[in-house]
This record gives sequence, structure tokens and C-alpha cells, in this order.
Amino acid sequence: MENNNPFGDTIYSYTRAQAISDGVLVDLSQFAVIREHWKINLCCTDTVWSIIHAAVHNDGKDYEGILHDLSHMAKLAIGTNDGATLLFQCIVGTGLRSFKLHCGPGDTAVPVLTLMLPNED
Repeated sequence: MENNNPFGDTIYSYTRAQAISDGVLVDLSQFAVIREHWKINLCCTDTVWSIIHAAVHNDGKDYEGILHDLSHMAKLAIGTNDGATLLFQCIVGTGLRSFKLHCGPGDTAVPVLTLMLPNED
């Protein structure tokens, strides 16, 4: 069998499904407010989830409100961006935070969104 990949055979791959199962990514599409805002699957990194979780438990916020605010601010930033990754800011809890939203293929060619901090990949 001929290998047409110039980099050779894949040695190891870590799938989005594995990252969700391991807790590295949190599937935000489980929340109705996310499904109302986005037509494609949205996950966040565990770091972003810890920021959201802390705002809920320490600042008296709720998940739906925070996720609505994040979605709304990301949508506003889409109009100023022409790439697959956009940077935006949103108040979460008591502070203004910077975020990065990336759109790309998931485990299949279907596009997915990943919400992360600007220094995360």
C-alpha cells in the first residue's frame, strides 16, 4: 500500500471526543443557551470552564447568563474578523477577560468551535 502523506503515517492522534472525555475540553452545547446562539458544536478549554465555574460559585452569576454574554460578545467580534480565529473580551464574574474563539474541523470534517484563552491552542 502506497502512503501519499508526505509526512508519513500518523503515529498518534488525540481526538476532540477524547479531550471531552478526559475533561480537557468541556462541551458547552449541553446548554440550551449555546444551542440557541450557535448552529455548530461549541466546546471550551478546562481553563475557560474554571473561569466560568468560579464566576458562578464565587460571584453569584449563572451559567446561562455567562454563556449568553460570551456568545453575544463573540458574535459582535465576528463582524471585525476575517479569519478562523477571533479575539474578543467579555466580563465574566467581576472582571474583563480576553478570549479566543476558533472555528475548524472536529474529529471529522464538520466544523466545530472552541473557546479558549488567547495563549491556548
